[in-house]
Amino acid sequence: MRLPLIHPAELTPEQKSLYDSMRQGIASNFNAFQVEREDGALMGPWNPWLHSPGIGKAIWDLTLAMTANAVLPDNVRQIAILVVGARYNAAYELYAHVAVAEKEGMSAERVAALVAGLKPTDLSKAENAAFDFSYALARGGVLPEPLYRLAVDTFGQQGASELIYLVGLYALVSTTLNGFNVPVPERE
Repeated sequence: MRLPLIHPAELTPEQKSLYDSMRQGIASNFNAFQVEREDGALMGPWNPWLHSPGIGKAIWDLTLAMTANAVLPDNVRQIAILVVGARYNAAYELYAHVAVAEKEGMSAERVAALVAGLKPTDLSKAENAAFDFSYALARGGVLPEPLYRLAVDTFGQQGASELIYLVGLYALVSTTLNGFNVPVPERE
């Protein structure tokens, strides 16, 4: 870990405002995995965002907007997020979203394939479209037109746009986690 966790008593006023917003959002949306130390210090991507609150707030606002305005089903979102996490080999991202996927009932076989960067064999039509779209976009370059059209046909324009933004957001989150070498908490 390249940035120390910040005890809540040591936060600047700008950090404290962001911390309070993040804790409230985390409690509502990110509660399937460990996000803070016993003393209240935030872990995961939230810690680096607190170290740079001007940038961190912008990323957090985007995260909240992506959650509040989601039109894609949760299973499709988790497939896309796990595809990106696997592409970047982002340990905390995989830890967190494996926990979310398991909480939502995703099978162990499906989770294992996704974290290995492989396509599960039991995907529905929509899940298959989300996997192919996310996999291609996370590799870099222009998304092939047939994949874009398939996403629009499957999820509508708003859903296809959300999938693009979701891949981009989690590429940013994964890069943050990898760049700052954010560790994974112990699982019980």
